[in-house]
Amino acid sequence: MTVTRPKTQIYLASRSSRRRDLLKQIGVAFEVLILREHSPRGSDVDESRHPGESPDDYVQRVCRAKADSGWNRVEQRALRRFPVLGADTAVCVGEDILGKPADRTDAARMLRALSGREHRVLTALALKFEARTEVMVSQSRVRFCELTESEIAAYIDTGEATDKAGAYAIQGRAAAFVTELQGSYSGIVGLPLYETTQLLKSFKVR
Repeated sequence: MTVTRPKTQIYLASRSSRRRDLLKQIGVAFEVLILREHSPRGSDVDESRHPGESPDDYVQRVCRAKADSGWNRVEQRALRRFPVLGADTAVCVGEDILGKPADRTDAARMLRALSGREHRVLTALALKFEARTEVMVSQSRVRFCELTESEIAAYIDTGEATDKAGAYAIQGRAAAFVTELQGSYSGIVGLPLYETTQLLKSFKVR
């Protein structure tokens, strides 16, 4: 029996396996464009925070830059022309952005900052096709319980904190820390599915 593979609808400019899984969840056929993050040839996207830049402006700039970089890759390699989706997630405590932890010590610092308080999770999406780019932002609020040092250490030992904004994965064991959540669960994971669907519809992909 021959299985027909769904035709590509978009390119995903992201290395995130979580974003791939979420797109599959809503039945979007896609191909991945791998952008350079840290390589001898440099990064495709400047993810450093600019002076005075708010978290909201930051995630929008970075997701737009990812979509732009992905589209440049399509043109340079003469790939089939489909819309390019870029996304960026930031965990914010006040105006501070907690990115991906550099090491175990950094992860512990972030988890202490989240302990017993509310934080915002912003995920911005940019969809680009030819000269058109549309951006949407999902904002969610999450409150953690008070975390003990032993709980923080045990969580870091699981490896979940690695490569996660804010040093936690809500779809993993960190779900046990959440006392309150307002907003988009999928947005916290890394790709808000409602906003993604609306963008795809606006480009007549869905």
